[in-house]
Amino acid sequence: MTITRFAPAKVNLFLHVGPPMPDGRHPLDSLVMFAADAGDVVTAVAAADLSLHIDGAFAGALGDGDNLVLRAAQLLAAEAGIAPRAALTLQKNLPVASGIGGGSADAAAALHALNSLWKLGADTAHLAQMSAQLGADLPACVYGRTALMHGTGEATTPVEAPALHAVLVNPGVEASTPAVYRTFDAMGLGPDFAPAGTPPYARDTFHDWLAQQGNDLEAPARRVAPVIGEVLGLLREHAPGALARMSGSGATCFAIVEDAPAASELAAAIAAARPSWWVRATRLG
Repeated sequence: MTITRFAPAKVNLFLHVGPPMPDGRHPLDSLVMFAADAGDVVTAVAAADLSLHIDGAFAGALGDGDNLVLRAAQLLAAEAGIAPRAALTLQKNLPVASGIGGGSADAAAALHALNSLWKLGADTAHLAQMSAQLGADLPACVYGRTALMHGTGEATTPVEAPALHAVLVNPGVEASTPAVYRTFDAMGLGPDFAPAGTPPYARDTFHDWLAQQGNDLEAPARRVAPVIGEVLGLLREHAPGALARMSGSGATCFAIVEDAPAASELAAAIAAARPSWWVRATRLG
């Protein structure tokens, strides 16, 4: 039996971050949506032991050794009290260390696939609770639905929001999350941190509300990876009326546009201007 699960890109439509707490972690508030057709794919097949093969466009950026997918498999097996036996394949279509939750989405997809393969019967809530041991944004990826993330990212509240058409752009430069947060702290950012509250559902009102938010990591991320400024500039140049913003800790940025044709047109324009960049038109939500 072969089990396949999609691991969609996770986009932070906004990200508010507070100053570090005594344990060094940061409180945050974020609205996340998942891409309908931009993501990785995880496949699981029964085997005598545990293995992981990685292919796809960005396979070269990852090794077959210590990987969050393998750690997820080992954690699930340990929780269930069984030996981790499965041949896993990760089709890596998303850029690595790109601020769109690729590794976390992969691990979440592996948990779902192995839960089915091993016939464990764990519900999504249990998988999400367990997954927090692997990373703060894992629970959101396990649920895979539009949600507010709070706490340090491990707590999620599902919300209703209109579906959005977007273009995702990554310039091929990794923005190290630890480096971005170190820069955030060095810049003394975060004292005005406050949750944004629940978004309105009506499309026009939602867009106005979203435009009032921001990404508190954008300024430090642009110091770590200055090309982020170029990405945002190109998006705003080619789609002047669109909301353009960075996702997560970068370097992927996005623009929200009116409809699917507008997303396709913008993606084509950016790809023509920067052929080496990763560009995808997608639907969020």
